[in-house]
Amino acid sequence: MEATKEPGLTFLFAKFDGILGLGFQEIAVDDVTPVWYNMLDQGLVSEPLFSFWLNRDANDDDGGEIIFGGMDSDHYTGNHTYVPVSQKGYWQFDMGDVLIDGETTGFCADGCAAIVDSGTSLLAGPSVIIAAINEAIGASGLISWECKAIVSQYGDQIIEMLLQKMNPSQICTNLGLCSLSSNKFRSNLASVVNGLPESMNDLQDTECVMCEMAIVWAQNQLMKNQSSESIKAYLNNVCDHLPDPSGEAIVDCNQVASMPDVTFTIGGAQFKLTAEQYILEVGDGDQAQCISGFMGFDIPSGPLWILGDVFMGVYHTVFDYGNLQVGFAQAV
Repeated sequence: MEATKEPGLTFLFAKFDGILGLGFQEIAVDDVTPVWYNMLDQGLVSEPLFSFWLNRDANDDDGGEIIFGGMDSDHYTGNHTYVPVSQKGYWQFDMGDVLIDGETTGFCADGCAAIVDSGTSLLAGPSVIIAAINEAIGASGLISWECKAIVSQYGDQIIEMLLQKMNPSQICTNLGLCSLSSNKFRSNLASVVNGLPESMNDLQDTECVMCEMAIVWAQNQLMKNQSSESIKAYLNNVCDHLPDPSGEAIVDCNQVASMPDVTFTIGGAQFKLTAEQYILEVGDGDQAQCISGFMGFDIPSGPLWILGDVFMGVYHTVFDYGNLQVGFAQAV
C-alpha cells in the first residue's frame, strides 16, 4: 500500500520509510499472512518472541534495535514485568491506575484496556484523562497556540488595517501570511473554521487560516465598537476553544523541569515517565517547540490507551508470542 497523505507533526519532523505490521493475524488486512507468522512457520527464529529497544538519544547514530527471536540484555536492566495479552488483534493487555505526580487520577483504578504499539509515536489515551495531564503540564492545543501567536504578533496590525477600511481579503496577504496566489478568503466564520488544516504540516496554510479567522472575529467585534485591547482579549479567548484536529498539544520549553511525573500501573508495577521523557523538542534555538507526548484518543467501544514510542523509548518491550504476553523493563 502507498500512503499519499500523512497528517500531524510527527510526519513533518520524522522520516519514515514505511510500516511493517507486527500485530496478530486477526486484524490482518485482507487476511494476508503477517511477516512475523511467516518467520515462525519457516523456522527462522530461535524463540517465538521479538523485542524492541528504541534509543531516544537524538545525538546517537544508533536509533534502536528490533530482535526477531530474542532480546539483547545490553539494552535493559532488571527483570521484565509481564502481563497477558487480553485480546488478540493488537498487542492488548489490561492496565491499572494512571498517576500524575504520584497522585491517582482514579480514571483507570478499576482497569483500562491498553495496547503497546511501536507504530504510534506519541502516547494516546482517553481525552478526559489526557486533558487532565495536559492541564497539569500547562499544555495547550497546537492550533490554539498557533492562533494565539498570530493574535500576539499581528493583532494590532489587523485591527488597524480594518479600521482603515482595507479590503479584508488583502490584509493577510499584505502581512505575508497568505500567498499572493490565494484568492479563497473566507468571509464568514463557518467557512473559516471548516478551512482548518488537518495538521500542522503546512505552516503557511495554517498561518493563513488563523489570520483569516482573526479578521472575521475582529470585524465582528469592531461592529460592536469594542476597543483594540478588548478585541485582542476576545481573540485570545476564542483561540483557547479552537478544536485541535490532530489532538497534539504544545508546552513552554522553559517549564519542562517543573512538570510532574506521569506513572502507569502495569502488572502491579509502576512505570514512571518524567517530563524530559514525555516532552518532545523539535526544531532548534528560538524556533524550538516542545510537544506534549500525550494526545487524546477516543473510541466508541470504551477507553483505550496506546503506549507508543514515548513509552517504549523508556521501557524495553518484549512481545512474547509463544506465551501470549507483553513485557517491560527499564531500557538502557
